[in-house]
Amino acid sequence: MVSSSQILVFSFVLLCFAGTCYGEKKKLHFSDLKNVLTVKTDAKENQVMKAGEEKISVTWGYNKSSPAGTDADFKKVKVELCFAPISQKERAWRKTEEEVHKDKTCQFLIVSKPYIAAEESFTWTIQKNIPSATYFVRAYVFNSADQEVAFGQSTDDKHATNLFTVQAITGRHASIDICAGVFSAFSVITLFVFFFLEKRKKA
Repeated sequence: MVSSSQILVFSFVLLCFAGTCYGEKKKLHFSDLKNVLTVKTDAKENQVMKAGEEKISVTWGYNKSSPAGTDADFKKVKVELCFAPISQKERAWRKTEEEVHKDKTCQFLIVSKPYIAAEESFTWTIQKNIPSATYFVRAYVFNSADQEVAFGQSTDDKHATNLFTVQAITGRHASIDICAGVFSAFSVITLFVFFFLEKRKKA
Protein backbone atom coordinates (compact mmCIF):
# COMPACT_ATOMS: atom_id res chain seq x y z
CA MET A 1 0.00 0.00 0.00
CA VAL A 2 1.35 3.41 -0.96
CA SER A 3 1.88 5.72 1.99
CA SER A 4 1.04 9.42 2.03
CA SER A 5 4.75 10.29 2.25
CA GLN A 6 5.48 8.29 -0.91
CA ILE A 7 2.66 10.10 -2.71
CA LEU A 8 4.11 13.46 -1.65
CA VAL A 9 7.60 12.51 -2.84
CA PHE A 10 6.22 11.27 -6.16
CA SER A 11 4.18 14.47 -6.61
CA PHE A 12 7.23 16.61 -5.85
CA VAL A 13 9.38 14.75 -8.39
CA LEU A 14 6.62 15.01 -11.00
CA LEU A 15 6.28 18.76 -10.44
CA CYS A 16 10.03 19.26 -10.68
CA PHE A 17 10.15 17.28 -13.90
CA ALA A 18 7.26 19.26 -15.37
CA GLY A 19 8.87 22.54 -14.34
CA THR A 20 12.18 21.52 -15.90
CA CYS A 21 10.52 20.55 -19.15
CA TYR A 22 8.54 23.77 -19.22
CA GLY A 23 11.65 25.83 -18.55
CA GLU A 24 13.59 24.13 -21.32
CA LYS A 25 10.74 24.66 -23.74
CA LYS A 26 10.63 28.36 -22.98
CA LYS A 27 14.39 28.85 -23.44
CA LEU A 28 15.23 29.98 -26.94
CA HIS A 29 18.60 31.29 -28.07
CA PHE A 30 19.17 33.75 -30.85
CA SER A 31 21.63 31.34 -32.45
CA ASP A 32 18.74 28.85 -32.82
CA LEU A 33 16.91 31.15 -35.22
CA LYS A 34 17.37 30.85 -38.98
CA ASN A 35 18.53 33.97 -40.76
CA VAL A 36 16.33 33.59 -43.84
CA LEU A 37 14.76 37.02 -44.26
CA THR A 38 16.20 39.97 -46.16
CA VAL A 39 15.38 43.28 -44.49
CA LYS A 40 16.06 46.75 -45.92
CA THR A 41 15.11 50.31 -45.04
CA ASP A 42 15.13 53.53 -47.03
CA ALA A 43 17.17 55.27 -44.32
CA LYS A 44 20.63 56.31 -45.43
CA GLU A 45 23.75 55.40 -43.46
CA ASN A 46 24.01 57.68 -40.38
CA GLN A 47 20.88 59.61 -41.39
CA VAL A 48 19.27 61.60 -38.56
CA MET A 49 15.48 61.33 -38.40
CA LYS A 50 13.10 63.26 -36.16
CA ALA A 51 10.69 61.32 -33.94
CA GLY A 52 7.04 62.20 -34.42
CA GLU A 53 7.70 63.77 -37.82
CA GLU A 54 9.65 61.62 -40.24
CA LYS A 55 8.84 58.23 -41.74
CA ILE A 56 10.88 55.16 -42.50
CA SER A 57 10.01 52.49 -45.09
CA VAL A 58 10.94 48.89 -44.33
CA THR A 59 11.02 46.08 -46.90
CA TRP A 60 11.36 42.40 -46.01
CA GLY A 61 10.99 39.07 -47.75
CA TYR A 62 12.05 35.44 -47.77
CA ASN A 63 15.62 34.94 -48.91
CA LYS A 64 15.29 32.86 -52.06
CA SER A 65 18.74 31.37 -51.57
CA SER A 66 17.48 29.58 -48.43
CA PRO A 67 16.60 25.84 -48.67
CA ALA A 68 13.19 25.13 -50.14
CA GLY A 69 10.45 24.56 -47.58
CA THR A 70 12.22 26.43 -44.78
CA ASP A 71 9.24 28.75 -44.43
CA ALA A 72 6.61 25.98 -44.43
CA ASP A 73 5.58 26.74 -40.83
CA PHE A 74 6.03 30.51 -40.94
CA LYS A 75 2.82 32.20 -39.77
CA LYS A 76 3.58 35.72 -38.56
CA VAL A 77 6.16 38.48 -38.95
CA LYS A 78 6.99 41.16 -36.38
CA VAL A 79 9.19 44.02 -37.53
CA GLU A 80 10.93 45.94 -34.75
CA LEU A 81 13.20 48.93 -34.18
CA CYS A 82 16.43 47.86 -32.46
CA PHE A 83 19.22 49.63 -30.60
CA ALA A 84 22.68 49.60 -32.19
CA PRO A 85 25.67 48.74 -29.93
CA ILE A 86 26.75 52.38 -29.63
CA SER A 87 23.40 53.17 -27.96
CA GLN A 88 23.55 50.13 -25.67
CA LYS A 89 26.80 50.96 -23.84
CA GLU A 90 26.29 51.33 -20.08
CA ARG A 91 22.54 50.90 -20.54
CA ALA A 92 21.51 47.58 -19.01
CA TRP A 93 17.88 48.14 -20.02
CA ARG A 94 18.97 47.91 -23.69
CA LYS A 95 21.39 45.00 -23.28
CA THR A 96 21.66 42.28 -25.92
CA GLU A 97 21.09 38.78 -24.51
CA GLU A 98 21.58 35.47 -26.30
CA GLU A 99 18.31 34.17 -24.82
CA VAL A 100 15.62 35.65 -27.07
CA HIS A 101 13.02 36.30 -24.37
CA LYS A 102 15.58 38.17 -22.23
CA ASP A 103 17.01 40.22 -25.07
CA LYS A 104 16.41 43.99 -24.83
CA THR A 105 17.86 45.00 -28.20
CA CYS A 106 14.53 45.44 -29.99
CA GLN A 107 11.90 47.27 -27.96
CA PHE A 108 9.71 49.13 -30.45
CA LEU A 109 7.18 47.42 -32.70
CA ILE A 110 6.94 48.74 -36.25
CA VAL A 111 4.39 46.29 -37.62
CA SER A 112 3.05 42.78 -37.00
CA LYS A 113 1.20 40.87 -39.72
CA PRO A 114 0.67 37.39 -41.21
CA TYR A 115 3.65 35.96 -43.08
CA ILE A 116 3.66 35.66 -46.84
CA ALA A 117 6.57 34.49 -48.97
CA ALA A 118 6.43 37.52 -51.26
CA GLU A 119 8.35 40.71 -50.53
CA GLU A 120 6.44 43.22 -48.40
CA SER A 121 6.89 46.85 -47.45
CA PHE A 122 5.58 49.06 -44.68
CA THR A 123 5.99 52.79 -44.08
CA TRP A 124 6.11 53.76 -40.42
CA THR A 125 5.95 57.20 -38.85
CA ILE A 126 8.58 57.23 -36.11
CA GLN A 127 6.64 57.48 -32.89
CA LYS A 128 6.98 60.45 -30.55
CA ASN A 129 8.11 58.24 -27.64
CA ILE A 130 11.17 56.85 -29.45
CA PRO A 131 14.30 57.96 -27.55
CA SER A 132 17.35 59.52 -29.18
CA ALA A 133 19.64 56.67 -30.23
CA THR A 134 21.19 54.83 -33.17
CA TYR A 135 19.08 52.02 -34.61
CA PHE A 136 18.62 49.22 -37.13
CA VAL A 137 15.55 47.15 -38.03
CA ARG A 138 14.98 43.45 -37.36
CA ALA A 139 12.11 41.16 -38.40
CA TYR A 140 11.19 38.05 -36.40
CA VAL A 141 9.18 35.16 -37.87
CA PHE A 142 6.84 33.09 -35.69
CA ASN A 143 5.50 29.58 -36.29
CA SER A 144 2.02 28.14 -35.62
CA ALA A 145 2.91 27.81 -31.91
CA ASP A 146 3.68 31.55 -31.79
CA GLN A 147 7.37 30.81 -31.26
CA GLU A 148 10.22 32.72 -32.90
CA VAL A 149 11.87 30.52 -35.51
CA ALA A 150 13.63 32.86 -37.93
CA PHE A 151 14.74 36.44 -38.44
CA GLY A 152 16.34 38.97 -40.73
CA GLN A 153 17.83 42.41 -40.09
CA SER A 154 18.90 45.52 -41.95
CA THR A 155 22.44 45.42 -40.59
CA ASP A 156 25.34 42.94 -40.47
CA ASP A 157 26.06 40.35 -37.76
CA LYS A 158 28.00 42.91 -35.70
CA HIS A 159 25.25 45.53 -36.00
CA ALA A 160 27.72 48.01 -37.47
CA THR A 161 26.35 48.84 -40.94
CA ASN A 162 23.23 50.56 -42.32
CA LEU A 163 22.55 52.31 -39.03
CA PHE A 164 20.48 55.46 -38.63
CA THR A 165 19.79 57.87 -35.79
CA VAL A 166 16.50 59.03 -34.30
CA GLN A 167 16.36 62.44 -32.66
CA ALA A 168 13.77 62.47 -29.89
CA ILE A 169 11.29 65.26 -29.27
CA THR A 170 12.77 67.67 -26.71
CA GLY A 171 9.37 68.62 -25.31
CA ARG A 172 9.81 72.26 -26.31
CA HIS A 173 8.34 73.88 -29.37
CA ALA A 174 10.02 76.74 -31.27
CA SER A 175 7.13 79.09 -30.43
CA ILE A 176 7.74 78.49 -26.73
CA ASP A 177 11.40 79.49 -27.12
CA ILE A 178 10.35 82.65 -29.00
CA CYS A 179 7.83 83.61 -26.32
CA ALA A 180 10.39 82.97 -23.60
CA GLY A 181 12.89 85.22 -25.39
CA VAL A 182 10.35 88.03 -25.82
CA PHE A 183 9.29 87.77 -22.18
CA SER A 184 12.91 87.90 -21.00
CA ALA A 185 13.61 90.99 -23.14
CA PHE A 186 10.44 92.66 -21.84
CA SER A 187 11.45 91.91 -18.24
CA VAL A 188 14.88 93.49 -18.74
CA ILE A 189 13.35 96.63 -20.31
CA THR A 190 10.77 96.91 -17.53
CA LEU A 191 13.48 96.59 -14.88
CA PHE A 192 15.57 99.27 -16.62
CA VAL A 193 12.57 101.66 -16.77
CA PHE A 194 11.80 101.04 -13.09
CA PHE A 195 15.32 101.91 -12.00
CA PHE A 196 15.33 104.95 -14.29
CA LEU A 197 12.11 106.28 -12.75
CA GLU A 198 13.33 105.61 -9.22
CA LYS A 199 16.53 107.51 -9.97
CA ARG A 200 14.55 110.50 -11.25
CA LYS A 201 12.41 110.55 -8.10
CA LYS A 202 15.49 110.71 -5.91
CA ALA A 203 17.10 113.43 -8.03
